[in-house]
Amino acid sequence: MESKDEIVKTIPRTFYERDTVKVARDLLGKKLIRTIGKQTISGIITETEAYRYADDPASHAYRGLTPRNRAMFEQVGKAYVYFTYGMYFCFNVVARNHNFAAGAVLIRGLKPEKGIDVMKKNRKTNKISNLANGPAKLTQALNINKKQYGVDLAKKTELYITSGLDKKKKIFASKRIGIKNGLHKLWNFKISI
Repeated sequence: MESKDEIVKTIPRTFYERDTVKVARDLLGKKLIRTIGKQTISGIITETEAYRYADDPASHAYRGLTPRNRAMFEQVGKAYVYFTYGMYFCFNVVARNHNFAAGAVLIRGLKPEKGIDVMKKNRKTNKISNLANGPAKLTQALNINKKQYGVDLAKKTELYITSGLDKKKKIFASKRIGIKNGLHKLWNFKISI
């Protein structure tokens, strides 16, 4: 049984029912929690990227609904996990307001907090600074794959997000990484902790 101090509340769905870019900024400093059986792995979100819909040629949703991107069009607060480069998974949070039919925030970086030994084993490295400082590293460290596609992050399940840092940190905005279109949008966000 959890003690009073260990009871955590997930971020409510209404948090994700806002502009995707605003959600991307506001996810910085939140805590991402992954449970596998009785094991808990967690960390503070340190880097995100926003991807919207018709106004964003870099978005998977730009050309419309497909079997791959359907989560981006569905209920906010759910996980959108996709496979890229034939070898890596990337984890996104579905987020958008009523002005857009689709949207998601790519979680690009995490500062490990709990379950660091599990992360090291999953990543086959002992270097803590290298455990989850990239989208593919993050999914490897937390063992996130297609099985988590559509998981409801607003509920306490195998993967969810809670409040994290108490104090606001300075946010650095820049161009998104690894894209060819929409380079003028400064929708990559980072904090240093």
